[in-house]
Amino acid sequence: MFDTTIKNRGAMTGRFKKTGLLAVAFAAAIGLGQALAGPADAAEGTFKIGMTAFLSGPAADAFGVPSMNGGKLMVDALNKGEVPGPYKGSVGIGGMKIEIVPVDEAGGAQVQIQRFRDLVQREKVDAVVGYDGSGNCLAVAPVAEELKALAIFSGCGTPRIFEEASYEYVFRAGAHSTMDNVALAHYVARKLPDAKTVAGFNQNYSWGQDSWRDFKLALDTFKPGMKVVDELFPEKGAGQYGAQISVLMRKKPDVVHSSLWGGDLEAFLLQAGPRGLFKKTNVVFAMAEHVLPRLAEKVPEGLMTGGRGAVGALHPDTPLANWFYKAYEERYGIPAVQAPFRFVQTILGLKTAVEKAMAANGGKKPTTEETAKAFEYATFEAPTGMIKMAIGGGHQAIQDNAIGISKWNAEKKRVELVDVEYFKAECINPPDGMKAVEWIEKGFPGAKCD
Repeated sequence: MFDTTIKNRGAMTGRFKKTGLLAVAFAAAIGLGQALAGPADAAEGTFKIGMTAFLSGPAADAFGVPSMNGGKLMVDALNKGEVPGPYKGSVGIGGMKIEIVPVDEAGGAQVQIQRFRDLVQREKVDAVVGYDGSGNCLAVAPVAEELKALAIFSGCGTPRIFEEASYEYVFRAGAHSTMDNVALAHYVARKLPDAKTVAGFNQNYSWGQDSWRDFKLALDTFKPGMKVVDELFPEKGAGQYGAQISVLMRKKPDVVHSSLWGGDLEAFLLQAGPRGLFKKTNVVFAMAEHVLPRLAEKVPEGLMTGGRGAVGALHPDTPLANWFYKAYEERYGIPAVQAPFRFVQTILGLKTAVEKAMAANGGKKPTTEETAKAFEYATFEAPTGMIKMAIGGGHQAIQDNAIGISKWNAEKKRVELVDVEYFKAECINPPDGMKAVEWIEKGFPGAKCD
């Protein structure tokens, strides 16, 4: 079914199920191996990557499975030398065939710590890419540093990873949540000039708390005097939001901000729509784009949302982006959204760093240290546009973003985003060395906006 070389060892098992999109669910429980060889012991002719995403649980269908599918598509194409744009004719990573070990991100931080150790110590991967849960990234990062193993995060929106610590072997190849919420605040201020009240509806963990904080602070700069009428923080995975919907309908804020994602986001949309919430207030989302194709005509019209970058149908008009968007839908039967677009950034960023290191060492397979050094402050092209490892000491990416408004296209039978505005990376991300909160509170010093 796939050309990609996949190896599942120990107690890791896998199964594939095709239902429109090719769903993947792996119960990953890799046992602790006897050999403790590090990444440098990997075979010279291959480059082995651990690929981690939510393959079970509420985030799997909308987020994790598309991420893994996008990663497999990209790896297959790289191994065949079929990726266009700046990668045209370039096979694998530095000529080495890519081998992948898929891992389920479900199970919590402690489970992920053990699985990361197993990938490095037993599976002897050269690098681990992926992760979307902010708590998982915060837990895995120090373990990667302890093991001196490359970890390249695709998601995990919290800015805290590189604001509270510095790492040699840990990178994030996508922008953090500040970008999403600053861009959204820009958009709301322009589109809803008469709005006077706002409420927050965000999950009660770092991603939701950081998102609401950044949006609220940015909106206070762009629209001074907006009154906060409530701050609601349901638990992650709650699934039932009747009480919160009742509060929002009773208080009738002009704007409701939400950073819900995955299954929680789908549940909220399906519960709030029939009760008429979206007709009474403007609900704006940091990243609802990824559920639009799945929910289709059930998506309320008029939702303002982004997708954590110029992703999905919002992708830039480049050979690489056009190829990936088309190839994904042809292969899986559903449009590519945020998750696969951002996931493949980790692979292309890793490829760029490895090949840069090889160019400097005479073409040999680089050490982990050589690859990490080459990754710092790298710039590379992805289907979302140019990715710049510009902040966090060269370990944290910035990228462009896009915000639009949902509208059902009956002829094409899909939700589209209209009235789209694009925001340059340097407009919506803090400069290197400055924390996100400090940057927003000081009025965005150094921001370069059109």
